[in-house]
Amino acid sequence: MGIIKVDTRGHYDFVNITEQVTKQIEQASINSGAVLVFVAGTTAALTMIEYENGVIEDIKNVLENMAPEQADYKHHKKWGDANGAAHIKAALIGPDLLVPIKDGKMMLGTWQQIVLIDFDEKPRSRQVIIENLSQ
Repeated sequence: MGIIKVDTRGHYDFVNITEQVTKQIEQASINSGAVLVFVAGTTAALTMIEYENGVIEDIKNVLENMAPEQADYKHHKKWGDANGAAHIKAALIGPDLLVPIKDGKMMLGTWQQIVLIDFDEKPRSRQVIIENLSQ
C-alpha cells in the first residue's frame, strides 16, 4: 500500500508517525478492515503510546535498565559495532502493529499514537511499510 520514510537521530529517537499512517489510509481509501504497520530493520520498533515526554522518559529508563547501551554485548565482538542493546530493545518491543479501521479511520484510543522508536547508535533513514489487510 505504501512506505513512509522516517529520518531518525538514533539513541532512543521517538517519532510520532500517526499522521503519516492516517494519510496513507486516506489515500488508499480504506473504509474498514485493518492495516499492518511494519518497520524494516532490527534496531527500531513500533509501539502505541501516549506521546508525551513523561511516558517517553519512563520507557527509556525501563529499557535502559533492561539492556544498557554501554554493556558488553557479544554482538559487538561479532560485527565491530556498538548497537547490541538496540537489537535487544527492538526485539522486546517488536517491529509491527495491526490497526483496525472503521468508517475510514483508525480505531485508536483517545491518547494512542503510533510511534517509531529508533534505538540504533547513529542516525538512520527508516522505512515504515503499511499494508492493507482488508483486501
